[in-house]
Amino acid sequence: MKQNITLSMETELLHQAKQLAAKRRLSLSRLLADDLAEQVAQAQQYELSKRQALAWLEQKFPLGGEGVKNREALHDRQNLR
Repeated sequence: MKQNITLSMETELLHQAKQLAAKRRLSLSRLLADDLAEQVAQAQQYELSKRQALAWLEQKFPLGGEGVKNREALHDRQNLR
């Protein structure tokens, strides 16, 4: 369902927007609606990607190797040669 809205903008911006819409062979209404729809879709995709990335960070990743037993073992130079 479509609904009309009222939009206020500077006269010069309105003039330039009308020219842009004409160059693209669109109505000003269609130009604005398409742009707004794209911005909403991008915001939704960003939120989805952010949730996925945060979920991945919560997982424990196997990094391999063995844990260091204590401080002395960490600084034992004999085992490094």
